[in-house]
Amino acid sequence: MTGASPASACHDPRVSVDGEGAVDARVWDYWLGGRENYAADRKVGDQVRALFPAIIQVARADRRFLGRAVRHLTGRVGIRQFLDIGTGLPTAENTHEIAQRLAPDARIVYVDNDPLVLAHARALLVSAPEGMTDYVDADVHEPDAILHAAGKTLDLGRPVGLLLLGILNFVQDTEEAVAVVGRLLAALPSGSHVVVSHPTDELGGEASVAAMRFWNRHATPPITARRGDEVARLLDGVELLDPGLVSCSRWRPEPVDLVQPVVPLFGAVGRKP
Repeated sequence: MTGASPASACHDPRVSVDGEGAVDARVWDYWLGGRENYAADRKVGDQVRALFPAIIQVARADRRFLGRAVRHLTGRVGIRQFLDIGTGLPTAENTHEIAQRLAPDARIVYVDNDPLVLAHARALLVSAPEGMTDYVDADVHEPDAILHAAGKTLDLGRPVGLLLLGILNFVQDTEEAVAVVGRLLAALPSGSHVVVSHPTDELGGEASVAAMRFWNRHATPPITARRGDEVARLLDGVELLDPGLVSCSRWRPEPVDLVQPVVPLFGAVGRKP
């Protein structure tokens, strides 16, 4: 449904922090086996799973995609700064843990606007002594505010790994989503990379589409699925790394990933020339 680092993309008055309504970050936590969720989240999560049993594989595949992308950017490309927009609730193998395992001096800025996510992030996402993590309360619809806050921790004159996993599907207008990515990338130098995952109605069949319709009636925030050509537009101006835009479970899979099915979630990594 959403990606590895889901977040509330806008300040939606329906979003609850007291468990009265299902919220994306908490449902995603439930699907990943976490404990930071409420009965309302579990109820909707179970109903979505009944409609589309592969949702658990989607959640896990997206998390593994995050790990492979961050390991590649840190270990092979030499990126030492990451801007992770749409943090989601902390779980195993968070961005700073993956990056700082290879480069202890790596700096990571997490961005979310869910108060529960931010509270847990500040408590649990603790940097290695050589590096730094920071947490920004900001909205994906406001890229200038994100960049201003992130610039207090990151050197935006040096290459940055921009992580947009499971967040652009909360920007309902495609033109706005394209503009958001373009504004973020415009502020970053050549050699920066962007990592995107995005749900689609092209790969999962009618069961996946039905599950997303159910979600949009019963939980927040609403999801916008996009076709491959629409997701490709979000990556205009960057050079896609092989294998290009694919199901995230098929982006440079490791042996453990080869047993996983194709999931209805596009994934891609691109380099800003």
